[in-house]
Amino acid sequence: MDFFPAGSRAAVRGAADRFTGTVWQDQIHSAAEPARLRALRVFFEPGARTAWHSHPLGQILHITGGTGLVGRRNQPPQLVRAGDSIWISPTEEHWHGAAPGSCMEHIAMHEAQNGFVATWMELVSDEEYLLSPA
Repeated sequence: MDFFPAGSRAAVRGAADRFTGTVWQDQIHSAAEPARLRALRVFFEPGARTAWHSHPLGQILHITGGTGLVGRRNQPPQLVRAGDSIWISPTEEHWHGAAPGSCMEHIAMHEAQNGFVATWMELVSDEEYLLSPA
């Protein structure tokens, strides 16, 4: 068993090539092989968001605070709120972040495939981000 007391691991600011705006990530767990689970708590300031990306084995997002958006290619974003859970299918190109004027926090859970968890693509444009939610 491994135990990580609260505050024992520093938060990491999201990299500018993968996030727009200010995003903070706190590692919850990164399982060693043969386990594959990875989990992060991610905090987005208003307007902050991920770049387009996909996960080889899919991803679960559980919104723990605020109001956010989850977008899929060629579709308007979906409005999400605290308590919502979202399943994103394997290899589905998507993005997620805070809604304009609101912070958003979620737990992101995904599995590694041969140590690989995500394919990162281009940043989400303001036009894509500001589409009216579905």
